[in-house]
Amino acid sequence: MIVVEDLHRHFGGFHAVDGASIKIETGSITGLIGPNGAGKTTLFNVIAGRLPPTSGKVYMDGEDITGLPPHTLFHKGLLRTFQIAHEFSSMTVRENLMMVPPNQAGETLWNTWFHRGKVAAEEHRIREKADEVLDFLTISHLADQKASNISGGQKKLLELGRTMMVDAKIVFLDEVGAGVNRTLLNTIGDAIVRLNKERGYTFCVIEHDMDFIARLCNPVICMAEGKVLAEGTVEEVKSNERVIEAYLGTGLKNKVKETAHG
Repeated sequence: MIVVEDLHRHFGGFHAVDGASIKIETGSITGLIGPNGAGKTTLFNVIAGRLPPTSGKVYMDGEDITGLPPHTLFHKGLLRTFQIAHEFSSMTVRENLMMVPPNQAGETLWNTWFHRGKVAAEEHRIREKADEVLDFLTISHLADQKASNISGGQKKLLELGRTMMVDAKIVFLDEVGAGVNRTLLNTIGDAIVRLNKERGYTFCVIEHDMDFIARLCNPVICMAEGKVLAEGTVEEVKSNERVIEAYLGTGLKNKVKETAHG
């Protein structure tokens, strides 16, 4: 579904993404790992249109989408979430979901004056959809809570719920487990797996929790210093010497190997 070819993103003399090439297969849950500063989030930002690339190409279903803005990619079914959840804090959880579908009839003054029935009917459909999403994510009990009052993990579920309010094809999840307790992380993982298997969502997941990555992701891609170091199953990537060096440094590599062999 996504092909990234020789992508570069420079900030002055700093090469945050330095010739990365990846493929994300339709229907997969692809993991993206790497030490802090590896360029993972910058890669996401370029793919999702938040940053233009310095050079290189991004394709979605064979179409060149390089540099397209986020709202255009949104309409193509490419969505992303953020390490720090971005909610409308003064609105309820349900209202946060109902805000997502684009081009709602109630957004124009003409319709609110002269087509109130149309506006009301559409709002009813969107509300039913939001309640279905809340039920799917097992957070129906939070529907009328202000979004500012729910926990960080619940906000991550809310962000995932937003992707369900439209016809998402691929969702980029940036550190979905950051600051989330284990119970809620398991709930998030369950929802991702169900969306993948039951609704055909494709995911790419940045995450530092390797247990979470191992449970959900195949393949796994490891980045360091803006480059792709390795790709394969979790075990293949974890045992790759270049990956071990990137995470721990060459000085600790032999110690890690000794520990692994008892």
